[in-house]
Amino acid sequence: MDGKPLGEKNPKWLQDDYVKFLRFAQWKIEQAGRGIVGMITNHSYLDNPTFRGMRRSMMKTFDEIYVLDLHGNSLKRETCPDGSKDENVFDIRQGVAIAFFVKTGEKEEATINHAELWGLREAKYKWLAQNDVSTTSWIEIHPRPEFYLFVPRDEVELERYSSFPKVTDIFEKYSVGIVTARDRLTIHWTPDQVWTTVLNFSRMDPEMAREAYELSKDARDWKVTLAQQDLKDSGPSRDRIVPILYRPFDVRYTYYTGRSRGFHCRPRAEIMRNMLDRNNLALMTVRQLSHPGWCHALVSDRITDDCMVSNRTRERGYLFPLYLYPESTEDPSGQKEMFAESGALERRPNLNSVIIKTLSESLGAIPIPEQIFFYVYAVLYCPSYRERYAEFLRMDFPRIPFPDDRDIFVSLAELGQRLVDLHLLRSPESSFPLARFEGKGDCRIAKTKRDGFGYDPQTERVYINPNQYFAPVPLEVWVYRIGGYQVCEKWLKDRRGRGLGLDEIQSYCRIVTALARTIEIQEEIDALYSRVEERLLMLEIQ
Repeated sequence: MDGKPLGEKNPKWLQDDYVKFLRFAQWKIEQAGRGIVGMITNHSYLDNPTFRGMRRSMMKTFDEIYVLDLHGNSLKRETCPDGSKDENVFDIRQGVAIAFFVKTGEKEEATINHAELWGLREAKYKWLAQNDVSTTSWIEIHPRPEFYLFVPRDEVELERYSSFPKVTDIFEKYSVGIVTARDRLTIHWTPDQVWTTVLNFSRMDPEMAREAYELSKDARDWKVTLAQQDLKDSGPSRDRIVPILYRPFDVRYTYYTGRSRGFHCRPRAEIMRNMLDRNNLALMTVRQLSHPGWCHALVSDRITDDCMVSNRTRERGYLFPLYLYPESTEDPSGQKEMFAESGALERRPNLNSVIIKTLSESLGAIPIPEQIFFYVYAVLYCPSYRERYAEFLRMDFPRIPFPDDRDIFVSLAELGQRLVDLHLLRSPESSFPLARFEGKGDCRIAKTKRDGFGYDPQTERVYINPNQYFAPVPLEVWVYRIGGYQVCEKWLKDRRGRGLGLDEIQSYCRIVTALARTIEIQEEIDALYSRVEERLLMLEIQ
């Protein structure tokens, strides 16, 4: 696109049939030299980053493009601008759009016209029956690099936001989180449970193993026989049992070999090896969202599941480690080196040298890698940043503004460090939990609210059963979201039917405290962030 490779790592959405039909129609019109294409299709191509090359190609082929977005996307939880219900014109969950692509051969590039229709299905049917292209109130839009969006945007604000470096510009190496393909088999509560599973599963007949562990049919990149062979080839060895950040604040255990298409479908060894038994930090965030409300960032200090901050297929989490460790020269596969002592090998910052150089020149001092990480983390938790750039944060990896003022940078980095320590549950601020666990019983979490599990806003109590509860848990803490999850509820829901041990009870109290302190720190970040926008540092990343 525009003379540069797209560099698209996950182009599978371009294989949808409607994309092929549009491309075929485009090709036929190009052969004829003139003509009109009219289709009603999935509306994802209007603003999804993956389709930017497709949009740019359409702009070059056609002279006029008319797009009527009918919305109705329940997958995105779309509602009307006034908050009322929005319905699809078909009995499907995916939103749709009507588009006309016109080629007369008179223009070098298309004029793009956009309109949209919200509301109930019958109201949309009535409007469509009474209107045509000539009676529709079109808005002319001007799609611009790098995404060439077929939806209206504040172009001035987008240009400002686009001047900030992406997190993919700041961190040199990154990858999607671990894809297990079979969580029930690979993820467990304790190391002993992992070890028992590994021994039993690796020794069983493949079909008996499939039945015993309730595994579905083999997939292209995950098969029972390959998973078993991977375990056998690795020992098995208890040394390969490691903690994994599975969901926000939810550390579990897995058996990690680092081999693709093995016990794990995609273990992402090239990135995750930097998080195994290491003194390291990593940021997990997403590339794009299918629904409003960006809050998709969380720190990790261990290997991390790809759905840690997102529970949707199209919102895979990407992990950005702060440090990279060299691979062992004695073991090209990297398997032996993965479990080496963290101090035995030198590490290097996983940061763009241009970022470090420009910041050093502007701030008058070389920032240490952790400072840059903490600063980025603080910005991502800034409420006004999230609100101001909400529509752009949904499109692609977050972009981070840097100030040219050392005091602002250092102050925000210090607040970011407090957040990091809180979110890793290692902060002195969470040593004295705000919430307590009260009541007598077996500490077992009930399965439904009817059984006693739920939140009482009047008493600020989170009941795990009729007689036991955590309190006080303020409403703003109970509803606080990180990524696709309401944290306090999700952590307990995943443990329904289980009895909580003392460590888990203490962890939940610390989580409540961490979130309460996070809300307070976000207010402090907000008070400083406006000065960042006033003192922007211009960074040119090659």
